[in-house]
Amino acid sequence: MRVRLMTESGEEIRGAFLLRLGGWTEARYLEEAPEDHIWEFEDGEVIVHSPATLSHQRLVGFLSFLLRGYVEAHGLGEVFNGPAVLRLRPGAVKEPDLFFVHRDRLPGSRSDWVEGPADLVVEVVSPSTRRYDLEEKARIYEEGGVREYWVVDPELRVVTIHRLDHPGYRVGEISQGRIPSTAVPGFWIEAEWLWRDPLPAALECLRQILEASG
Repeated sequence: MRVRLMTESGEEIRGAFLLRLGGWTEARYLEEAPEDHIWEFEDGEVIVHSPATLSHQRLVGFLSFLLRGYVEAHGLGEVFNGPAVLRLRPGAVKEPDLFFVHRDRLPGSRSDWVEGPADLVVEVVSPSTRRYDLEEKARIYEEGGVREYWVVDPELRVVTIHRLDHPGYRVGEISQGRIPSTAVPGFWIEAEWLWRDPLPAALECLRQILEASG
């Protein structure tokens, strides 16, 4: 399915947007949502994201390389990227930029999505998704039992860390220095890596992480 947003004068909107379409069912979403764009579903609505910018994709790719390399080196589980589907509960289906699932809870090879919470979810925000990622998604991930949720904001140069501390999330912000993960033991990144332009060499950063982890 292709969705085009048009102005009243008939011009296509090409800037950042977050579109909500009501009247959908989860079954329809799982059957019809395109695999080449981020579409999410929550309680009768699909949430359609505008195409990602190159800078967004580069940052997601950088973080994916680091986390996937670390997880594979230690045999911890598997790392996925959206539009891979994370079904937190009936009626709440998300496609995070990046998420990690421990090996004990990985779905079978025939599964089409991950059922239940991820251990770590990472979202890279854009101006059009900042409130959605920091508020609405945080609520859904918290209710769904996601152990750790990072919101990376390259424009404001801050990472908002949500860690499950029952009965809810404990939230903090980090702009500089080391950011350790509690959901992926031994994994960390330097916040300053995320703000560099161009980004640092991912292989060298991964080497530092692995050496520090022993």
